[in-house]
Amino acid sequence: MYQDNIRALEEIVRTDGVIRNIAHHRLPDGTLDIEGNKKIWNRALGSFSITPLWEKGRTPGYDGRDPLQPEPSFIFVPAEGDAPPQGTVLVAHGGGFELRTGCEGMNVAWYFHQAGFNTAILTYRLKPYTRFDAIADMQRAIRLLRLKQDELHISDKVAVMGFSAGGMLSGNCATHYDAGNPASDDPAERFSCRPDACVIGYGAFSMTAFPGPLFAPKPSAEQLRENVYLSIERNVHPDNPPFFIWQTNEDDPRIGMTLAWELQCAGVPFELHCFPDGPHGLALADGHNDLAVRIPHLMHWAELAAEWLRGQGI
Repeated sequence: MYQDNIRALEEIVRTDGVIRNIAHHRLPDGTLDIEGNKKIWNRALGSFSITPLWEKGRTPGYDGRDPLQPEPSFIFVPAEGDAPPQGTVLVAHGGGFELRTGCEGMNVAWYFHQAGFNTAILTYRLKPYTRFDAIADMQRAIRLLRLKQDELHISDKVAVMGFSAGGMLSGNCATHYDAGNPASDDPAERFSCRPDACVIGYGAFSMTAFPGPLFAPKPSAEQLRENVYLSIERNVHPDNPPFFIWQTNEDDPRIGMTLAWELQCAGVPFELHCFPDGPHGLALADGHNDLAVRIPHLMHWAELAAEWLRGQGI
């Protein structure tokens, strides 16, 4: 069934099936068309064999409060051929934890599939669920890939890759993790959720280093603790996996540089690329994105990341 996911993904990418031009992101009253956005992603999910992160009805904290959000899952897309088991790139789309930017999920996964990687496309929880629910979803996906490594014919190596909000999520999971609970009744929970590598595309945002407008209300003590927890650079420590960070100068490279500085101070390997041009949200920058923008020089980020991931043993 996983082989069928290859052809389904190829068709969706070929037809721009999850891309919605920015001109159609808003309703006539100017508000974001969140419902329409989610429906596009959900229709695409119907083309795949889906791997739920928990058994139906067993997702912690999931209560169906948003009928357009299914229980979290991933789409596994195996690499072509009969190579020995290798790692998996777990891809997380962006969208401000409110929308699903399809080009940052399915299109990116197709590129890395073509580059020879196993890929998995994560459907994580959005608002009104919390950032902590989204983190739990990615952590669970990492554990589940390791639990299913024999079934999927993969190794236990998992790289997380995300863009914008998905980049924040990937960075959170690369700095907050555990070794698993050997005594758990749930087999997946016995596995570590520490990723082996982290790729962040324009998502190294900070809730503290760049907290917002100068005259914004002072956060409460509880909010400040949450902000610190969710700021990737505030949680760097020497045991973190290697990072690949890319940003554009047009999209404010300070956020990537700030994270890179902390990684350097902690002795965590990283690679940082600050490209000169390109707005936020370009995914592969190949024209197949919601902005319909193609920047050939910026397109090299994916080639560089693929080479870097191979160097990490993924």
